[in-house]
Amino acid sequence: MNGKFPLDEAAGNGLGEQARRSLLQLIFVSTGVLLWGFAWLQFDNNNALLASLEIAVGALLVWAAWHMRQVRWLTPWIYAYLLPTFCFQIYIMLMPAASMTAFVWIYMVPMLAYLLLGRKAGLLLSLPFMLLAVVLYVIRYADLQTAHGLIDLGNAVICGLMILLFVHFYEVRRANAQQTLERLAETDALTGVYNRGRFQQLFEQCIEQGQRSGDGFALVLLDVDHFKQVNDGWGHEVGDRALRHLCKVLQRRLRKTDVIGRLGGEEFGLLLRSTDAQAAEQLVQTLCSQLQQTPLTWGDKQELRITATFGVAHWPSDALDAESLYRRADQRLYRGKAYGRNRVISQGGPLQISELG
Repeated sequence: MNGKFPLDEAAGNGLGEQARRSLLQLIFVSTGVLLWGFAWLQFDNNNALLASLEIAVGALLVWAAWHMRQVRWLTPWIYAYLLPTFCFQIYIMLMPAASMTAFVWIYMVPMLAYLLLGRKAGLLLSLPFMLLAVVLYVIRYADLQTAHGLIDLGNAVICGLMILLFVHFYEVRRANAQQTLERLAETDALTGVYNRGRFQQLFEQCIEQGQRSGDGFALVLLDVDHFKQVNDGWGHEVGDRALRHLCKVLQRRLRKTDVIGRLGGEEFGLLLRSTDAQAAEQLVQTLCSQLQQTPLTWGDKQELRITATFGVAHWPSDALDAESLYRRADQRLYRGKAYGRNRVISQGGPLQISELG
């Protein structure tokens, strides 16, 4: 991550998580009700076996829709619905007494696949079923010897291609727009790293992941030393450059799994995932030294040395909940400021008045 906005998985996998969940609930209910309607027609057509199957599947879908809010991983449920549904559409095309109009259901394939799976998986899933439907239509109904038959086939194929192209184009544009909006909502406009809200979400996710897996992580809070003097002495433009410079220096040494966010003003936060307390302190010491040794340069070789003070707290050795861990890192940050700044503090609690004497 390194604090930069990663490619959003939800944007690449169709609609966002909550939208997919709601859409899947709607599809399950509507499909279940539709199957019950077809079951009534099948009974009227003396096809009790198929009617009973449709009633059972419809009931299963309505039950699944009711429990969809509790489902953690949506993708397996999506495939569990789409694959049997698409296969059933092919089956009704193969039935001896099937109507020619049964082929129109194949046009639902790309729309459902793209909405629920995104452009890549949607395309890979749609193409085989649509091609198979074309082959079945040619075998069963197409009259390739007459112009009328070729026109009918052309209309069906061209309409399918237009729907596929339209859905693909729409999904590409929608995914890009969603990713742009999420980037704007979750990143700091000045530095390009995560903003406070997104950093807090990732921090809480680290707590939850640690509780499940037992992997430790470190929370690091840092302040740029004497930043007000930078703004007052060099101007806010240089101050902005200094903040961007700090982020670039830190990102060079952070791992891909680590996270950096701007918490406000000249204060930043780091999440060092899957690391113990000793390794975290060593990494932060390296970051502190690297920042001190890498001055900001601009214009006619003008230089400005920037330093920062770091407070480090480790989960689970320092605290088990997010609020306590944040408070401990903050206490150590202010302890570092009291000790003279430009240093890393990973031990101790609140600063006592007696320590300032």
